[in-house]
Amino acid sequence: MACFLASAFLLVLQTYAAPPEAGFGITLDTVDLDTGLLANVSADVTTSPPPGTSKRAPHSIIIGVRKGGTRALLEMLDIHPEVAAAATEVHFFDWDENYAKGFEWYRELMPYSYPHQITIEKTPGYFTSALAPERICAMNSSIKLLLILRDPAERVISDYTQVYFNRLENHKPVQAIENLLVRNGALNMRYKAIQRSLYDVHMRNWLRHFPLEQIHIVDGDALIRDPLPELQRVERFLNLPPRIVSTNFYFNQTKGFYCIRSDGRERCLHESKGRPHPAVNSTVLQQLRSYLQEHNRTFFRLVKRTFDWQ
Repeated sequence: MACFLASAFLLVLQTYAAPPEAGFGITLDTVDLDTGLLANVSADVTTSPPPGTSKRAPHSIIIGVRKGGTRALLEMLDIHPEVAAAATEVHFFDWDENYAKGFEWYRELMPYSYPHQITIEKTPGYFTSALAPERICAMNSSIKLLLILRDPAERVISDYTQVYFNRLENHKPVQAIENLLVRNGALNMRYKAIQRSLYDVHMRNWLRHFPLEQIHIVDGDALIRDPLPELQRVERFLNLPPRIVSTNFYFNQTKGFYCIRSDGRERCLHESKGRPHPAVNSTVLQQLRSYLQEHNRTFFRLVKRTFDWQ
């Protein structure tokens, strides 16, 4: 019923936000877009699309989590010849102003792909969005979802680190992480970085709209240590033929993580990835980990598996 109501709402949005000839149906993910329309946002708009390609709704979405390894996962999946990855984070299902633009606007942001390929987009904000699960379900209730998670306490620190460097680059004042984690001697439950690490809270929302079998959880910590096994599991989940192999990766001693080798090229993630974390007061860190432990146990029960989180 939730998906049906959301589908009706999506139809209303489409009626007002898209051209009248654009039709909606229950199999939106299979409808091809006219190849004469604008090229993908990452391409030159004057370039004609490759013959035989079209823009299609994603067959799979990486829904999160922020600072969980979503960019690494997408870049590594993009090695696969049968994957077409969207170039940017679209924020269609979690930002009201984008959702109001309608489904055709969303599909325009997808890459051109061949019929044998699957389209994947990733927006880490979807996982913690209250509205994204229902909206995605309205688009395609059978879509396959990818969720990459890491130790939630480490994710909090990584979240802080990203904001810290962003503020420095923009000449804005910064605070020590302890001042954000703790207020008046108690853990600051309103700190968004902590809220994003309450995986059980957000997972309950997704399980109201999708069965667990449609959500594949990638172990982000394992992906960093040894990417191939995790990617092989994703290939199987997406019913892709096995094409990603060990020679697609090499360990970069300078950066301290695996980089990608494909099509005769080598590339690493952006320099903003893999930044060293600040040292955190041990008492504060233990306070954070203790608080997260019960949420972790609840999450393990929800997903019927455990992770090696401290």
